[in-house]
Amino acid sequence: MGVYVVSIDEREWFGRGEGGHGETASALDEELVRRGRPPYRPGPGAAGPGWFEEKAGPPMEGFAALCEARLTETERETLLGWTLLVPLSLEEPIRLPLGSAYWDETVVAGAPQVLALAERLARLLALPLDAIPATGGNLELSLWFMEDGARGTAEARPGPWSDDLDAAFYTAVHLRAARYALRHGCPIGYC
Repeated sequence: MGVYVVSIDEREWFGRGEGGHGETASALDEELVRRGRPPYRPGPGAAGPGWFEEKAGPPMEGFAALCEARLTETERETLLGWTLLVPLSLEEPIRLPLGSAYWDETVVAGAPQVLALAERLARLLALPLDAIPATGGNLELSLWFMEDGARGTAEARPGPWSDDLDAAFYTAVHLRAARYALRHGCPIGYC
C-alpha cells in the first residue's frame, strides 16, 4: 500500500467508471471556460508500455521544511497543495469541490509553475540531476532513492542534497512529474 503519484492517460481522464476522472475533467473544463480559457484536452500520455508512477513513501517533513524556508506561502501552496497536476499554465491553483483520492477536494496546479518551483529547489540542493533517473520506467526514482543508488551517489558526490535524501526525493519527484506532464501532455495525480 501507499500513496502513488501517477500519470493519467486520455481514456482514464474522460472515464466515468471506477478509476475514471470524467467528473473532474468536466468540472475543470467548466472552470477553465468560466475563466475565458479553452477546455483542457490531454495528450495520449506516454507512447509504449510505460507511464509515470512513483511511490510517495518517505517522510515529507524535510521537504516541507525546505519549502517553508525557501518558498513563499503562495509558492508552497502551488508546489505542495496540488492533488492534480495538468500541463497548463495556471497562475494559481484551481480548487474543485470534488473529492480526490485522499482529500475532500481536488486542487489543480499548472505543471509549468510546479516545474519552476521544483527547479529552484533542485538548484538550491545542488541535486545531481545527471545521476538521478529521468523516470524512464515506473517507480524508477522511488527505487533509486530507496535502494543504493542515492546513497552511493551521495558518498561520491556529497552536497546539500545528500543531507536529507527524503527532501531530495520529493524535489526530484515534483521535478520529474512536472516535466513528464509537459512532455506527454497528460495529467498527473495521486492514487
